[in-house]
Amino acid sequence: MMGSSRDLAVGTVAVGSLLMASMLGKEVNYIHNPQLYLHLAFTATFFAGLFQASLGLFRLGFIVDFLSHASIVGFMGGAATVVCLQQLKSILGLNHFTHQADLVSVMRSVFSQTHQWRWESAVLGCCFIFYLLITRYFSKQKPKLFWLSAMAPLTSVILGSLLVYFTHAEKHGVQVIGELKKGLNPPSVTDLVFVSPYMTTAIKTGIITGVIALAEGIAVGRSFAMFKNYHIDGNKEMIAIGTMNIVGSFTSCYLATGPFSRSAVNYNAGCKTAASNIVMAIAVMLTLLFLTPLFHYTPLVVLSAIIVSAMLGLIDYEAAIHLWKIDKFDFLVCISAYIGVVFGSVEIGLVIAVAISVLRVLLFVARPRTFVLGNIPNTGAYRNVEQYPNAKQIPGMLILEIDAPIYFTNASYLRERITRWIDEEEYRVKASGLNSLQYVILDMTAVGNIDTSGISMLEEVKKIVERRGLQLVLVNPGSEVMKKLNKAKFLDEIGQRWVYLTVEEAVAACNFMLHTYQPNPKKDESGGWNNV
Repeated sequence: MMGSSRDLAVGTVAVGSLLMASMLGKEVNYIHNPQLYLHLAFTATFFAGLFQASLGLFRLGFIVDFLSHASIVGFMGGAATVVCLQQLKSILGLNHFTHQADLVSVMRSVFSQTHQWRWESAVLGCCFIFYLLITRYFSKQKPKLFWLSAMAPLTSVILGSLLVYFTHAEKHGVQVIGELKKGLNPPSVTDLVFVSPYMTTAIKTGIITGVIALAEGIAVGRSFAMFKNYHIDGNKEMIAIGTMNIVGSFTSCYLATGPFSRSAVNYNAGCKTAASNIVMAIAVMLTLLFLTPLFHYTPLVVLSAIIVSAMLGLIDYEAAIHLWKIDKFDFLVCISAYIGVVFGSVEIGLVIAVAISVLRVLLFVARPRTFVLGNIPNTGAYRNVEQYPNAKQIPGMLILEIDAPIYFTNASYLRERITRWIDEEEYRVKASGLNSLQYVILDMTAVGNIDTSGISMLEEVKKIVERRGLQLVLVNPGSEVMKKLNKAKFLDEIGQRWVYLTVEEAVAACNFMLHTYQPNPKKDESGGWNNV
Protein backbone atom coordinates (compact mmCIF):
# COMPACT_ATOMS: atom_id res chain seq x y z
CA MET A 1 0.00 0.00 0.00
CA MET A 2 2.87 2.39 0.71
CA GLY A 3 5.37 1.53 -2.03
CA SER A 4 5.40 2.85 -5.59
CA SER A 5 6.70 -0.28 -7.36
CA ARG A 6 4.13 -2.43 -9.17
CA ASP A 7 6.39 -5.45 -9.67
CA LEU A 8 8.29 -5.89 -6.41
CA ALA A 9 7.45 -9.26 -4.84
CA VAL A 10 8.07 -8.87 -1.12
CA GLY A 11 9.76 -11.61 0.88
CA THR A 12 12.92 -12.81 2.53
CA VAL A 13 16.22 -12.87 0.65
CA ALA A 14 18.97 -15.44 0.93
CA VAL A 15 21.81 -12.96 1.52
CA GLY A 16 19.89 -10.99 4.16
CA SER A 17 18.69 -14.17 5.88
CA LEU A 18 22.05 -15.85 6.08
CA LEU A 19 23.78 -12.57 6.87
CA MET A 20 21.53 -12.18 9.88
CA ALA A 21 22.08 -15.81 10.87
CA SER A 22 25.85 -15.37 10.62
CA MET A 23 25.96 -12.17 12.69
CA LEU A 24 23.54 -13.33 15.39
CA GLY A 25 25.19 -16.77 15.51
CA LYS A 26 28.42 -15.18 16.75
CA GLU A 27 26.63 -13.99 19.89
CA VAL A 28 24.00 -16.65 20.55
CA ASN A 29 23.99 -20.37 19.74
CA TYR A 30 20.60 -21.17 18.18
CA ILE A 31 20.82 -24.80 19.31
CA HIS A 32 21.55 -24.05 22.97
CA ASN A 33 19.34 -20.97 23.27
CA PRO A 34 16.80 -20.95 20.40
CA GLN A 35 14.34 -18.62 22.15
CA LEU A 36 16.86 -15.80 22.64
CA TYR A 37 18.12 -16.33 19.10
CA LEU A 38 14.61 -15.86 17.69
CA HIS A 39 13.96 -12.80 19.84
CA LEU A 40 17.21 -11.24 18.65
CA ALA A 41 16.17 -11.89 15.04
CA PHE A 42 12.89 -10.04 15.64
CA THR A 43 14.73 -7.19 17.39
CA ALA A 44 17.28 -6.89 14.56
CA THR A 45 14.38 -6.76 12.09
CA PHE A 46 12.74 -3.99 14.15
CA PHE A 47 15.93 -1.88 14.08
CA ALA A 48 16.42 -2.60 10.38
CA GLY A 49 12.90 -1.35 9.67
CA LEU A 50 13.37 1.69 11.89
CA PHE A 51 16.60 2.57 10.08
CA GLN A 52 15.05 2.04 6.63
CA ALA A 53 11.93 4.08 7.37
CA SER A 54 14.04 6.88 8.90
CA LEU A 55 16.12 7.12 5.73
CA GLY A 56 12.96 7.56 3.70
CA LEU A 57 11.25 10.00 6.09
CA PHE A 58 14.28 12.27 6.27
CA ARG A 59 14.95 11.82 2.54
CA LEU A 60 18.39 10.39 3.20
CA GLY A 61 18.22 7.82 0.46
CA PHE A 62 21.46 9.12 -0.99
CA ILE A 63 23.28 7.26 1.83
CA VAL A 64 22.47 3.99 0.07
CA ASP A 65 24.20 5.41 -3.03
CA PHE A 66 27.53 5.19 -1.17
CA LEU A 67 27.23 1.49 -1.89
CA SER A 68 28.40 1.84 -5.47
CA HIS A 69 27.68 -0.77 -8.13
CA ALA A 70 31.24 -2.06 -7.85
CA SER A 71 31.08 -2.42 -4.06
CA ILE A 72 27.71 -4.20 -4.26
CA VAL A 73 29.07 -6.67 -6.84
CA GLY A 74 32.05 -7.48 -4.58
CA PHE A 75 30.03 -7.52 -1.38
CA MET A 76 27.27 -9.73 -2.79
CA GLY A 77 29.85 -12.09 -4.29
CA GLY A 78 31.72 -12.31 -0.99
CA ALA A 79 28.53 -12.85 1.02
CA ALA A 80 27.42 -15.52 -1.47
CA THR A 81 30.80 -17.30 -1.15
CA VAL A 82 30.58 -17.25 2.66
CA VAL A 83 27.02 -18.58 2.57
CA CYS A 84 28.03 -21.39 0.18
CA LEU A 85 30.87 -22.38 2.49
CA GLN A 86 28.45 -22.53 5.43
CA GLN A 87 26.36 -25.10 3.53
CA LEU A 88 29.25 -27.59 3.61
CA LYS A 89 27.98 -28.59 7.07
CA SER A 90 24.75 -30.06 5.65
CA ILE A 91 26.22 -31.26 2.36
CA LEU A 92 28.95 -33.26 4.13
CA GLY A 93 26.61 -34.36 6.92
CA LEU A 94 28.68 -32.82 9.74
CA ASN A 95 27.20 -32.52 13.24
CA HIS A 96 29.66 -29.90 14.54
CA PHE A 97 30.70 -26.84 12.62
CA THR A 98 32.40 -23.50 13.24
CA HIS A 99 30.30 -20.43 13.99
CA GLN A 100 32.87 -18.23 12.23
CA ALA A 101 32.08 -17.13 8.68
CA ASP A 102 35.55 -16.47 7.26
CA LEU A 103 37.16 -18.79 4.72
CA VAL A 104 40.06 -19.93 6.91
CA SER A 105 37.85 -20.92 9.86
CA VAL A 106 35.40 -22.82 7.65
CA MET A 107 38.15 -24.71 5.81
CA ARG A 108 39.82 -25.60 9.11
CA SER A 109 36.50 -26.91 10.46
CA VAL A 110 35.75 -28.93 7.31
CA PHE A 111 39.15 -30.60 6.94
CA SER A 112 39.59 -31.31 10.63
CA GLN A 113 36.54 -33.62 10.44
CA THR A 114 37.26 -35.62 7.28
CA HIS A 115 36.52 -38.85 9.18
CA GLN A 116 32.92 -37.66 9.72
CA TRP A 117 32.11 -36.85 6.08
CA ARG A 118 29.04 -38.75 4.83
CA TRP A 119 29.30 -39.70 1.17
CA GLU A 120 25.53 -40.32 0.92
CA SER A 121 24.75 -36.75 1.89
CA ALA A 122 27.48 -35.34 -0.39
CA VAL A 123 26.27 -37.30 -3.44
CA LEU A 124 22.67 -36.25 -2.82
CA GLY A 125 23.70 -32.60 -2.42
CA CYS A 126 25.80 -32.57 -5.62
CA CYS A 127 22.96 -34.18 -7.62
CA PHE A 128 20.44 -31.56 -6.53
CA ILE A 129 22.87 -28.68 -7.09
CA PHE A 130 23.45 -30.00 -10.63
CA TYR A 131 19.68 -30.30 -11.21
CA LEU A 132 19.01 -26.75 -10.00
CA LEU A 133 21.83 -25.27 -12.11
CA ILE A 134 20.70 -27.17 -15.22
CA THR A 135 17.12 -25.89 -14.92
CA ARG A 136 18.41 -22.35 -14.48
CA TYR A 137 20.61 -22.73 -17.57
CA PHE A 138 17.67 -23.86 -19.74
CA SER A 139 15.48 -21.06 -18.38
CA LYS A 140 18.11 -18.51 -19.41
CA GLN A 141 18.51 -20.06 -22.86
CA LYS A 142 14.75 -20.13 -23.46
CA PRO A 143 12.92 -17.42 -21.47
CA LYS A 144 9.57 -19.14 -22.15
CA LEU A 145 10.75 -21.97 -19.91
CA PHE A 146 11.20 -19.63 -16.92
CA TRP A 147 8.84 -21.86 -14.94
CA LEU A 148 11.46 -24.63 -14.97
CA SER A 149 13.82 -22.59 -12.84
CA ALA A 150 10.96 -21.22 -10.74
CA MET A 151 9.62 -24.70 -9.93
CA ALA A 152 13.02 -26.36 -9.44
CA PRO A 153 13.40 -25.59 -5.70
CA LEU A 154 9.90 -26.91 -4.95
CA THR A 155 10.40 -30.06 -7.05
CA SER A 156 13.77 -30.57 -5.31
CA VAL A 157 12.08 -30.48 -1.91
CA ILE A 158 9.37 -32.91 -3.08
CA LEU A 159 11.83 -35.34 -4.72
CA GLY A 160 14.23 -35.15 -1.77
CA SER A 161 11.42 -35.81 0.73
CA LEU A 162 10.09 -38.78 -1.27
CA LEU A 163 13.59 -40.21 -1.63
CA VAL A 164 14.23 -40.04 2.12
CA TYR A 165 10.77 -41.41 2.95
CA PHE A 166 11.07 -44.51 0.74
CA THR A 167 14.78 -45.26 1.35
CA HIS A 168 14.92 -44.30 5.06
CA ALA A 169 18.03 -42.25 4.24
CA GLU A 170 17.76 -40.47 7.58
CA LYS A 171 19.13 -43.67 9.13
CA HIS A 172 22.21 -43.46 6.90
CA GLY A 173 23.53 -40.04 7.82
CA VAL A 174 21.15 -37.84 5.77
CA GLN A 175 19.81 -35.18 8.16
CA VAL A 176 16.13 -34.17 7.83
CA ILE A 177 14.09 -31.18 9.05
CA GLY A 178 11.87 -33.22 11.34
CA GLU A 179 8.67 -31.94 12.90
CA LEU A 180 7.44 -28.46 12.02
CA LYS A 181 4.66 -26.86 14.01
CA LYS A 182 1.53 -25.81 12.14
CA GLY A 183 -0.16 -22.45 12.54
CA LEU A 184 0.42 -18.73 12.07
CA ASN A 185 3.13 -16.80 13.85
CA PRO A 186 2.17 -15.43 17.27
CA PRO A 187 2.62 -11.73 18.22
CA SER A 188 6.18 -10.92 19.28
CA VAL A 189 5.98 -7.31 20.53
CA THR A 190 6.88 -8.41 24.05
CA ASP A 191 9.74 -10.60 22.78
CA LEU A 192 11.89 -7.74 21.46
CA VAL A 193 15.21 -7.51 23.32
CA PHE A 194 16.15 -4.03 24.50
CA VAL A 195 18.68 -4.94 27.17
CA SER A 196 22.48 -5.03 27.17
CA PRO A 197 24.57 -6.72 25.84
CA TYR A 198 22.26 -8.14 23.17
CA MET A 199 20.73 -4.83 22.10
CA THR A 200 24.04 -3.69 20.59
CA THR A 201 24.22 -6.89 18.53
CA ALA A 202 20.62 -6.43 17.37
CA ILE A 203 21.23 -2.80 16.33
CA LYS A 204 24.44 -3.63 14.44
CA THR A 205 22.84 -6.61 12.70
CA GLY A 206 19.70 -4.62 11.88
CA ILE A 207 21.54 -1.68 10.33
CA ILE A 208 23.91 -3.79 8.21
CA THR A 209 21.27 -6.23 6.95
CA GLY A 210 18.82 -3.34 6.56
CA VAL A 211 21.17 -1.41 4.28
CA ILE A 212 21.84 -4.48 2.13
CA ALA A 213 18.14 -5.36 1.95
CA LEU A 214 17.25 -1.77 1.09
CA ALA A 215 19.90 -1.51 -1.63
CA GLU A 216 18.68 -4.76 -3.22
CA GLY A 217 14.98 -3.90 -2.94
CA ILE A 218 15.34 -0.45 -4.48
CA ALA A 219 17.70 -1.70 -7.21
CA VAL A 220 15.26 -4.49 -8.15
CA GLY A 221 12.31 -2.08 -8.11
CA ARG A 222 14.15 0.40 -10.35
CA SER A 223 15.14 -2.37 -12.77
CA PHE A 224 11.55 -3.52 -13.34
CA ALA A 225 10.27 0.07 -13.43
CA MET A 226 12.73 0.70 -16.27
CA PHE A 227 11.44 -2.38 -18.11
CA LYS A 228 7.84 -1.17 -17.87
CA ASN A 229 8.67 2.51 -18.37
CA TYR A 230 7.38 3.98 -15.12
CA HIS A 231 9.02 5.80 -12.22
CA ILE A 232 9.40 4.73 -8.60
CA ASP A 233 10.12 6.98 -5.64
CA GLY A 234 13.15 5.65 -3.73
CA ASN A 235 12.18 7.42 -0.50
CA LYS A 236 8.66 5.97 -0.64
CA GLU A 237 10.12 2.50 -1.15
CA MET A 238 12.34 3.00 1.91
CA ILE A 239 9.38 4.04 4.07
CA ALA A 240 7.31 1.09 2.77
CA ILE A 241 10.04 -1.52 3.31
CA GLY A 242 10.91 -0.06 6.71
CA THR A 243 7.29 -0.01 7.91
CA MET A 244 6.84 -3.57 6.67
CA ASN A 245 9.80 -4.77 8.73
CA ILE A 246 8.73 -2.86 11.85
CA VAL A 247 5.24 -4.36 11.70
CA GLY A 248 6.71 -7.75 10.80
CA SER A 249 8.94 -7.72 13.87
CA PHE A 250 5.76 -7.46 15.97
CA THR A 251 4.37 -10.68 14.44
CA SER A 252 7.34 -13.06 14.61
CA CYS A 253 8.70 -12.15 11.16
CA TYR A 254 12.25 -11.31 10.22
CA LEU A 255 13.94 -9.15 7.58
CA ALA A 256 12.14 -8.90 4.22
CA THR A 257 12.66 -6.87 1.06
CA GLY A 258 12.07 -7.29 -2.68
CA PRO A 259 14.24 -10.22 -3.89
CA PHE A 260 15.17 -10.29 -7.56
CA SER A 261 14.28 -13.95 -8.20
CA ARG A 262 10.79 -13.70 -6.71
CA SER A 263 10.14 -10.36 -8.44
CA ALA A 264 11.31 -11.86 -11.74
CA VAL A 265 8.84 -14.76 -11.38
CA ASN A 266 6.16 -12.21 -10.46
CA TYR A 267 7.00 -10.14 -13.54
CA ASN A 268 7.10 -13.13 -15.90
CA ALA A 269 3.79 -14.39 -14.51
CA GLY A 270 2.21 -11.15 -15.76
CA CYS A 271 1.55 -9.19 -12.56
CA LYS A 272 0.18 -5.68 -13.05
CA THR A 273 0.01 -4.29 -9.52
CA ALA A 274 1.42 -4.91 -6.04
CA ALA A 275 -1.78 -6.85 -5.24
CA SER A 276 0.09 -9.98 -6.38
CA ASN A 277 1.74 -9.87 -2.94
CA ILE A 278 -1.67 -10.48 -1.34
CA VAL A 279 -2.10 -13.70 -3.31
CA MET A 280 1.42 -14.78 -2.36
CA ALA A 281 0.74 -14.05 1.33
CA ILE A 282 -2.43 -16.17 1.24
CA ALA A 283 -0.47 -19.06 -0.30
CA VAL A 284 2.12 -18.84 2.49
CA MET A 285 -0.64 -18.72 5.10
CA LEU A 286 -2.32 -21.87 3.72
CA THR A 287 1.04 -23.66 3.74
CA LEU A 288 1.62 -22.73 7.40
CA LEU A 289 -1.87 -23.84 8.37
CA PHE A 290 -2.13 -27.13 6.51
CA LEU A 291 1.03 -28.27 4.68
CA THR A 292 3.88 -28.14 7.22
CA PRO A 293 3.68 -31.89 8.15
CA LEU A 294 4.69 -32.66 4.56
CA PHE A 295 8.15 -31.19 5.20
CA HIS A 296 9.05 -33.69 7.94
CA TYR A 297 11.23 -35.85 5.66
CA THR A 298 12.77 -32.97 3.70
CA PRO A 299 16.57 -33.51 3.84
CA LEU A 300 18.66 -30.54 5.00
CA VAL A 301 21.08 -31.23 2.18
CA VAL A 302 18.36 -30.33 -0.34
CA LEU A 303 17.84 -26.99 1.36
CA SER A 304 21.61 -26.44 1.27
CA ALA A 305 21.63 -27.29 -2.44
CA ILE A 306 18.88 -24.73 -3.06
CA ILE A 307 20.87 -22.10 -1.12
CA VAL A 308 24.12 -22.91 -2.95
CA SER A 309 22.48 -22.71 -6.38
CA ALA A 310 20.91 -19.36 -5.45
CA MET A 311 24.21 -18.02 -4.10
CA LEU A 312 26.20 -19.06 -7.17
CA GLY A 313 23.96 -16.78 -9.21
CA LEU A 314 25.04 -13.86 -7.02
CA ILE A 315 28.76 -14.36 -7.72
CA ASP A 316 28.81 -12.14 -10.80
CA TYR A 317 32.31 -12.77 -12.12
CA GLU A 318 31.32 -11.35 -15.53
CA ALA A 319 30.55 -8.00 -13.89
CA ALA A 320 33.96 -8.10 -12.15
CA ILE A 321 35.71 -8.74 -15.49
CA HIS A 322 33.72 -5.89 -17.03
CA LEU A 323 34.83 -3.59 -14.20
CA TRP A 324 38.47 -4.57 -14.83
CA LYS A 325 38.14 -3.66 -18.50
CA ILE A 326 36.35 -0.35 -17.92
CA ASP A 327 37.71 1.06 -14.66
CA LYS A 328 40.58 -0.44 -12.63
CA PHE A 329 39.67 1.58 -9.53
CA ASP A 330 36.11 0.19 -9.57
CA PHE A 331 37.60 -3.29 -9.85
CA LEU A 332 39.77 -2.52 -6.80
CA VAL A 333 36.64 -1.51 -4.86
CA CYS A 334 34.90 -4.72 -5.96
CA ILE A 335 37.74 -7.11 -5.13
CA SER A 336 38.47 -5.35 -1.81
CA ALA A 337 34.86 -5.80 -0.70
CA TYR A 338 34.97 -9.45 -1.77
CA ILE A 339 38.23 -10.21 0.06
CA GLY A 340 37.05 -8.30 3.14
CA VAL A 341 33.90 -10.43 3.40
CA VAL A 342 35.52 -13.78 2.57
CA PHE A 343 38.65 -13.47 4.72
CA GLY A 344 37.30 -11.13 7.40
CA SER A 345 33.62 -10.68 8.08
CA VAL A 346 30.52 -9.11 6.60
CA GLU A 347 31.09 -5.93 8.60
CA ILE A 348 34.72 -5.65 7.46
CA GLY A 349 33.74 -6.15 3.82
CA LEU A 350 31.01 -3.52 4.06
CA VAL A 351 33.31 -0.99 5.75
CA ILE A 352 36.08 -1.58 3.19
CA ALA A 353 33.66 -1.19 0.27
CA VAL A 354 32.16 2.06 1.59
CA ALA A 355 35.55 3.44 2.69
CA ILE A 356 37.17 2.92 -0.72
CA SER A 357 34.11 4.34 -2.52
CA VAL A 358 34.16 7.45 -0.30
CA LEU A 359 37.93 7.73 -0.79
CA ARG A 360 37.38 7.80 -4.52
CA VAL A 361 34.82 10.59 -4.20
CA LEU A 362 37.28 12.55 -2.05
CA LEU A 363 40.04 12.01 -4.62
CA PHE A 364 37.76 13.33 -7.37
CA VAL A 365 37.03 16.43 -5.29
CA ALA A 366 40.57 16.94 -3.96
CA ARG A 367 42.31 16.32 -7.29
CA PRO A 368 40.12 17.87 -10.01
CA ARG A 369 41.26 17.73 -13.58
CA THR A 370 42.62 20.79 -15.38
CA PHE A 371 43.11 20.96 -19.14
CA VAL A 372 44.91 23.16 -21.62
CA LEU A 373 42.41 24.18 -24.30
CA GLY A 374 43.13 24.82 -27.95
CA ASN A 375 41.07 25.98 -30.91
CA ILE A 376 39.65 23.40 -33.32
CA PRO A 377 40.61 24.79 -36.78
CA ASN A 378 37.82 26.61 -38.68
CA THR A 379 35.51 26.58 -35.66
CA GLY A 380 34.89 28.66 -32.56
CA ALA A 381 35.22 25.58 -30.35
CA TYR A 382 38.00 25.20 -27.78
CA ARG A 383 38.80 21.68 -26.56
CA ASN A 384 41.38 19.72 -24.57
CA VAL A 385 44.58 19.60 -26.62
CA GLU A 386 45.38 16.10 -25.30
CA GLN A 387 42.02 14.71 -26.43
CA TYR A 388 42.01 16.63 -29.73
CA PRO A 389 45.54 16.61 -31.22
CA ASN A 390 44.45 18.97 -34.03
CA ALA A 391 43.45 21.68 -31.51
CA LYS A 392 45.83 24.63 -31.78
CA GLN A 393 46.95 26.74 -28.83
CA ILE A 394 46.57 30.49 -29.32
CA PRO A 395 49.88 32.42 -29.34
CA GLY A 396 50.32 34.67 -26.30
CA MET A 397 47.53 32.94 -24.34
CA LEU A 398 47.23 29.99 -21.98
CA ILE A 399 43.64 28.73 -21.81
CA LEU A 400 42.91 26.42 -18.86
CA GLU A 401 39.68 24.61 -17.97
CA ILE A 402 38.88 23.73 -14.33
CA ASP A 403 36.63 20.69 -14.23
CA ALA A 404 35.19 20.78 -10.69
CA PRO A 405 33.85 23.09 -7.95
CA ILE A 406 36.61 24.89 -6.05
CA TYR A 407 36.61 24.07 -2.33
CA PHE A 408 39.10 24.07 0.54
CA THR A 409 39.96 20.44 -0.31
CA ASN A 410 41.31 21.27 -3.76
CA ALA A 411 42.21 24.98 -3.60
CA SER A 412 45.92 24.43 -2.86
CA TYR A 413 46.17 21.70 -5.50
CA LEU A 414 44.58 23.94 -8.14
CA ARG A 415 46.86 26.87 -7.28
CA GLU A 416 49.93 24.65 -7.67
CA ARG A 417 48.55 23.06 -10.85
CA ILE A 418 47.77 26.42 -12.50
CA THR A 419 51.21 27.76 -11.53
CA ARG A 420 52.83 24.66 -13.02
CA TRP A 421 50.85 25.09 -16.27
CA ILE A 422 52.06 28.69 -16.50
CA ASP A 423 55.70 27.63 -15.89
CA GLU A 424 55.47 24.92 -18.55
CA GLU A 425 53.84 27.28 -21.06
CA GLU A 426 56.45 29.99 -20.51
CA TYR A 427 59.23 27.43 -20.95
CA ARG A 428 57.59 26.09 -24.14
CA VAL A 429 57.17 29.61 -25.56
CA LYS A 430 60.75 30.52 -24.72
CA ALA A 431 62.12 27.29 -26.24
CA SER A 432 60.15 27.66 -29.48
CA GLY A 433 60.72 31.40 -29.90
CA LEU A 434 57.00 32.22 -30.13
CA ASN A 435 55.26 35.34 -28.88
CA SER A 436 55.64 35.74 -25.13
CA LEU A 437 52.76 34.69 -22.88
CA GLN A 438 50.46 37.63 -22.03
CA TYR A 439 47.09 36.21 -20.89
CA VAL A 440 46.00 33.34 -18.63
CA ILE A 441 42.35 32.48 -19.39
CA LEU A 442 40.47 30.29 -16.88
CA ASP A 443 37.37 28.58 -18.29
CA MET A 444 35.13 28.17 -15.20
CA THR A 445 32.08 26.70 -16.95
CA ALA A 446 32.33 23.47 -14.91
CA VAL A 447 32.91 25.30 -11.60
CA GLY A 448 29.45 24.95 -10.07
CA ASN A 449 30.39 26.44 -6.70
CA ILE A 450 33.25 28.02 -4.78
CA ASP A 451 34.00 28.63 -1.10
CA THR A 452 36.14 31.23 0.64
CA SER A 453 39.26 29.07 0.27
CA GLY A 454 38.60 28.93 -3.46
CA ILE A 455 38.24 32.71 -3.65
CA SER A 456 41.52 33.12 -1.74
CA MET A 457 43.14 30.75 -4.22
CA LEU A 458 41.96 32.91 -7.15
CA GLU A 459 43.32 36.01 -5.42
CA GLU A 460 46.71 34.29 -4.99
CA VAL A 461 46.70 33.15 -8.64
CA LYS A 462 45.92 36.75 -9.69
CA LYS A 463 48.94 38.00 -7.71
CA ILE A 464 51.20 35.27 -9.15
CA VAL A 465 50.05 36.13 -12.68
CA GLU A 466 50.51 39.87 -12.19
CA ARG A 467 54.01 39.43 -10.74
CA ARG A 468 54.95 37.78 -14.02
CA GLY A 469 53.48 40.66 -16.02
CA LEU A 470 50.47 38.65 -17.19
CA GLN A 471 46.71 39.26 -17.12
CA LEU A 472 44.16 36.86 -15.57
CA VAL A 473 40.88 36.40 -17.52
CA LEU A 474 37.79 34.49 -16.31
CA VAL A 475 35.27 32.78 -18.59
CA ASN A 476 31.66 31.92 -17.74
CA PRO A 477 31.63 31.60 -13.94
CA GLY A 478 28.28 30.19 -12.77
CA SER A 479 25.65 32.37 -11.09
CA GLU A 480 26.53 31.10 -7.59
CA VAL A 481 30.23 31.66 -8.26
CA MET A 482 29.57 35.17 -9.61
CA LYS A 483 27.58 36.10 -6.50
CA LYS A 484 30.40 35.06 -4.18
CA LEU A 485 33.13 36.66 -6.30
CA ASN A 486 31.11 39.88 -6.35
CA LYS A 487 30.55 39.88 -2.57
CA ALA A 488 34.27 39.21 -2.04
CA LYS A 489 35.08 42.23 -4.30
CA PHE A 490 37.20 39.95 -6.49
CA LEU A 491 35.45 41.18 -9.65
CA ASP A 492 36.37 44.74 -8.76
CA GLU A 493 39.99 43.68 -8.23
CA ILE A 494 40.29 41.87 -11.54
CA GLY A 495 38.11 44.34 -13.45
CA GLN A 496 34.80 43.28 -14.93
CA ARG A 497 36.11 43.79 -18.45
CA TRP A 498 38.18 40.62 -17.88
CA VAL A 499 35.15 38.38 -17.32
CA TYR A 500 33.68 36.88 -20.51
CA LEU A 501 30.79 34.65 -21.48
CA THR A 502 32.67 32.27 -23.78
CA VAL A 503 36.27 31.29 -24.46
CA GLU A 504 35.85 32.50 -28.03
CA GLU A 505 34.90 36.02 -26.85
CA ALA A 506 37.78 36.08 -24.35
CA VAL A 507 40.29 35.06 -27.04
CA ALA A 508 38.93 37.65 -29.47
CA ALA A 509 39.21 40.40 -26.84
CA CYS A 510 42.75 39.37 -25.85
CA ASN A 511 43.81 39.18 -29.49
CA PHE A 512 42.45 42.69 -30.02
CA MET A 513 44.44 43.91 -27.01
CA LEU A 514 47.60 42.18 -28.22
CA HIS A 515 47.44 43.83 -31.60
CA THR A 516 46.17 47.26 -30.49
CA TYR A 517 47.82 48.05 -27.16
CA GLN A 518 51.11 47.37 -25.52
CA PRO A 519 51.53 44.03 -23.75
CA ASN A 520 49.57 43.61 -20.51
CA PRO A 521 47.31 46.67 -20.80
CA LYS A 522 46.19 48.26 -17.56
CA LYS A 523 42.82 47.16 -16.27
CA ASP A 524 39.86 49.40 -16.93
CA GLU A 525 38.29 49.31 -13.48
CA SER A 526 35.26 51.25 -14.64
CA GLY A 527 34.61 48.95 -17.55
CA GLY A 528 31.24 47.22 -17.65
CA TRP A 529 29.98 44.04 -19.24
CA ASN A 530 30.82 45.35 -22.70
CA ASN A 531 31.57 41.81 -23.85
CA VAL A 532 28.15 40.36 -22.96
